[in-house]
Amino acid sequence: MKVGVVGLGLRASMVLGYLKAELPELEVMGYVDPQPCGLERLAQTTPVGPALPDLAALLKQKPEFLFVMSPNHLHLEHIRAGLEAGVRMFAEKPIVVSPEQTFALAELLAQHGTAQVQVGLVLRYARHARDLRAAQEAGLLGDVVSIEANEHIAPYHGAFFMRDWRRLSKYSGGFMLEKCCHDLDIYNMVTGSRPLRVASFGGRSSFTPAHAPDSGADAVYQEKKSHWESAADSFASDADIVDNQVAIVEYASGARLAFHTNSNVPDEHRRFCVIGTKGMAEGDFGRGFLKITDAHSRQALKEHDYTDCPETSVHYGADELMARDLAAYLRGERPELPVSVVDCMEAGLAAMAIDQARASGQVVDLRDWWDRLDACGLRKS
Repeated sequence: MKVGVVGLGLRASMVLGYLKAELPELEVMGYVDPQPCGLERLAQTTPVGPALPDLAALLKQKPEFLFVMSPNHLHLEHIRAGLEAGVRMFAEKPIVVSPEQTFALAELLAQHGTAQVQVGLVLRYARHARDLRAAQEAGLLGDVVSIEANEHIAPYHGAFFMRDWRRLSKYSGGFMLEKCCHDLDIYNMVTGSRPLRVASFGGRSSFTPAHAPDSGADAVYQEKKSHWESAADSFASDADIVDNQVAIVEYASGARLAFHTNSNVPDEHRRFCVIGTKGMAEGDFGRGFLKITDAHSRQALKEHDYTDCPETSVHYGADELMARDLAAYLRGERPELPVSVVDCMEAGLAAMAIDQARASGQVVDLRDWWDRLDACGLRKS
């Protein structure tokens, strides 16, 4: 299978490396990227064709599949070109960076079909998410009433965000969108609905000049290297993203979520506690467990241990599972994937609304956004 790549960064090299292991016939026939920092890594596992001057030149080569792994603000432009060329695509999350881009994409998908675009919301592929879905389908939780959840990342990772191109909302769409859209997608999945109202508070509190380390103690904050549009100093960069944020969300189902993210957490974790009318699900993606407890007997019904995940795995082993499912999809062995482009757009709009609430200090109502999205007819009734 001959694929093309627009945006050959580190994430592209990782995803394609995993996919090559599952799909040996994969060939990267060409790429578009003026600074392909993932090229050396990808070439270790996969033959890579020539650099091409732009996406139009790549599409003229007629790839069977296109990977859109460019910076977030360019996704809409690149997806539009792929749709108009009639090529199937995989686009990294978040799929677009603003409500207007979301609605523009919805109009394109209404014309060309949602099946042409698959997305990289990798957390849906994690064993935790699969077993959580299974517990819900078995009726072990009942109706979901409330959720408490977080995504906390270590200082080296937070410092990377403050130096990388993702530090600027004009490129990334903001921290909540770039980093937490996975989590918001999971809780859309868990509630089986979309957010109606959100409120949020947050700011940049840790990565500031006042908290810069002493000279010579900066090594941990430089551990994860940045490339395109990078800044030198995580504590004095021109970043306009937050390093901590809290949000409360009310869903159409009636469920409520309290969510907390922080990018300077020494002992990082990604916890969740989903409480339903019949039971609860408590887990941690990072620390590797999921426990289902019955509300009436207070007995543990299921206890999953995921700590056998190899240290070399990324996203708790979900990248390998995503590559396996994507390979099966590309071979025609499965009709669809566990997460759709519409799921990605809905998680994105939730993140955008949360950031709008933070910036405005107001509760944001999403119903007009959902009406506008639904007018494109992308969801089956």
